[in-house]
Amino acid sequence: MHQPTLIENIVVTLRVVRGKRSGVATTNRVDGDGLAELAERATSAAESAPPDESFPGLAPAAEPTRVEGYDEDTAGLGPDEQARRAAAAIDAAGDMPVYGFFTSAASELAIASSTGLNAEQRMTDATALVVAAAEGCSGYAERTAWRVADIDPAAVAREATEKAARTTDAGELEPGVYRAVLEPYAFADLLDYFSHDSLGALGLLEKRSYFSGRLGEQIVDDKITITDDPLDPHGLPKSFDFEGTPKQRVILVEHGVARGVVWDRTTAAQASNGATTTGHAGPVESRDWGPLPYSLSIATGEAESVEELAELVGDGIYITRLHYLGVVDPREGVVTGMTRDGTFRIRGGKIAEPLVNLRFTVAVPDLLREVYSLTKKAALVNSQNFYGDRYPYGVLAPAIAAARFTITGVGSKPGI
Repeated sequence: MHQPTLIENIVVTLRVVRGKRSGVATTNRVDGDGLAELAERATSAAESAPPDESFPGLAPAAEPTRVEGYDEDTAGLGPDEQARRAAAAIDAAGDMPVYGFFTSAASELAIASSTGLNAEQRMTDATALVVAAAEGCSGYAERTAWRVADIDPAAVAREATEKAARTTDAGELEPGVYRAVLEPYAFADLLDYFSHDSLGALGLLEKRSYFSGRLGEQIVDDKITITDDPLDPHGLPKSFDFEGTPKQRVILVEHGVARGVVWDRTTAAQASNGATTTGHAGPVESRDWGPLPYSLSIATGEAESVEELAELVGDGIYITRLHYLGVVDPREGVVTGMTRDGTFRIRGGKIAEPLVNLRFTVAVPDLLREVYSLTKKAALVNSQNFYGDRYPYGVLAPAIAAARFTITGVGSKPGI
């Protein structure tokens, strides 16, 4: 069980600009005294800050695109309804122990500026996550949506428990390069970690992005098209960024060719090459990363199911989920970690015997260089860890079958 919490949180961030100097302060106190003290701190910070010649100034007024992303039923969920959905997942698991959570929220982002900018968006999100685990077995499943009606917690629990039942008596696997099928959970997490350095403008400007020097080149299989699409109602739609700039759909990879990265006003000004913001400024606390793609979407393929992908692989491995991820070499897109909660051998085109958790080190572009197919259906995989302020985002990812996935060792057996 996770700690059940009911949170009502208001955060106000104020930026004060004095020429090329600016200062930022944050508070949870929204009464007159709290806001007056906030203004004093932000002003003091601006007066003592060094000049920033690349500072583009505050965003001008603009009319954001109207998007979906708010659902009254989801916003109105109280603790009893949340508990009922969690109980439905527990009941559907039968005798298999399950862990996880059901969470839902209503969020609102509002931005006002002395430039005349005034933007506001209400958002809802809900996630059901289940890990089914006992001695020597474990399985994982989740569903995320901005409409709670699109989530069936019982179905999530059944997916996790059915997979866990297949992971008993897991065997080991020799290190090596294997053909692989990755479920959307694994593919989404791998791409999310790759994106932190390679799909944002700051990584490109600092030359730690895989895209540095490669824009316009064929970098992966032509079956791969990746966008950042904050306007897509199938994801978790966003109307504007944390600078108040309207969001845009950005093509990152088009049929295998590197096309671009996402920008905010600061990085566009630093580039001095005619770049303009695409509406991807993040919260103040994440500005060290620069603009990030919060709405990644991978184009789907032709396969009807993961079983069909396994047939295309023939002999290899099947991976449900990744864990303990870390970026080893951002310039080459190398990510390391471990498989978890459902890893299997593929033999003769069939998902076969279970495997222990496997250690891996993968260059994401190398993984995507030879792709057999992707599924026709994509899943929205949650990317928020729920430890900070609520700002729902995720990755729309299909399952994928690829020719190269490097296993470097074995880890623990599945289960607790």
